[in-house]
Amino acid sequence: MQYTDPPGMPEDERMNPAEFKVVREFLGLTGDWLAHHLEVSPRTVRHWEAGKYAIPDGVRLAIEDLEARTGEYVSQLIEKLLDLPEPGVITYRDDAEYHAAHPESGWPASWHRAVVARVAQEVPGLAMAFPDQAAAHAAAASCRGQAAQPRPATRGRKR
Repeated sequence: MQYTDPPGMPEDERMNPAEFKVVREFLGLTGDWLAHHLEVSPRTVRHWEAGKYAIPDGVRLAIEDLEARTGEYVSQLIEKLLDLPEPGVITYRDDAEYHAAHPESGWPASWHRAVVARVAQEVPGLAMAFPDQAAAHAAAASCRGQAAQPRPATRGRKR
C-alpha cells in the first residue's frame, strides 16, 4: 500500500522514529507483523524506525487506530476482571497457541501478552497462566473467553 502525506504536511506533526518504535513495542507488535498489517516490507518498517525514511501521515493514523483498538480492549478486559473475586487470564507463548485458541484474531500473541501486562497493572492479584497451566491456575481459567477481541483494521485482506 502506498502511504502519502496530505498536501502541506507540517514536519512538526509527523510521527518521528522514536515515537513509532516506542508505540510499536508498547503494543507488543513485531516489525514483521506491523509491516504485514500496513502492507509494506519489513525493511520499510526498519527504515522508518532508523529515521532513514520519513513516516507518512497515513502510517501515523494506522498506528493511532491500533492504539485505540488496543486501549478499548484493555479497558473492557479490566472492567470484566474487576468484577471477579479471583481474576485471572490465560495468555499464550506463541502465535500458533494463540491462534488455536482465538482463530478469529489477526493479532499476534506478543500483542496479547502486552495487553495482559497492561491489565495486570490495574487489576490487583491478577493470576496469569498459559493454556496448559490453566488447570493448575483455576483463577486464570475464569476468564478464558475474556472480552471480545478487537480486529486489527484490514486493508482488503483477511488475516
